[in-house]
Amino acid sequence: MTELISVWPPFALTLGTPRLTLRPLRDGHIPAAVEAAASGIHEPGRNPFSTPWTAVPAGELGPNMARWYWQCRATSTPESWTLTLGIWHDGTFLGCQDIAARDFGVLRTVTTGSWLRKSAQGRGFGREMRAAVALYAFDWLGAEVCESEAAHWNAASLGVSRSLGYEPNGATRMSWDGKQETVQRVRLTAATFNRPDWHLEVEGHEPTAKFLLGIAG
Repeated sequence: MTELISVWPPFALTLGTPRLTLRPLRDGHIPAAVEAAASGIHEPGRNPFSTPWTAVPAGELGPNMARWYWQCRATSTPESWTLTLGIWHDGTFLGCQDIAARDFGVLRTVTTGSWLRKSAQGRGFGREMRAAVALYAFDWLGAEVCESEAAHWNAASLGVSRSLGYEPNGATRMSWDGKQETVQRVRLTAATFNRPDWHLEVEGHEPTAKFLLGIAG
């Protein structure tokens, strides 16, 4: 019987930090992701996402999230890809950490985005999972820049960025769900990265890199 990772190599990837396990979401993980999101991520009326995916009727949340995860897989090629990594702590699903790139072979730049269920916030998990993907991007994929952004009022996200060494990369006005929002962009390089004092455990890198980077053989 053919293993799923032989036809979708990124499923082989696992990243391990002292407290967290990060791995690409499979279909069997989607119900846990929906449950985590439905349990609450942010205060009502204070949406930190450019697309207000949490502000939908309960019956639409699951199908919308499944469509997003399937879309990320369906459109991923070496020219443009998104890895949506689930986050687990002691067997409990906490949220997602995305890492994406366009024209990575030329730009050597990745972008990140994430969310955590409210019960997991304030415990340093956001910093740990962002550090994990930054380590993977720099040390394993050969990235030179990691970029992110957050609404100007999102102190938690911007605080994580500052603590890891991200530097301001300009502010801009954007339309988020038809409303004007001031968005702060941030940028991290290997030189500015405040590396954690722990080692990132990586499994399944070779097949993942071949797929994402278009390496033959």
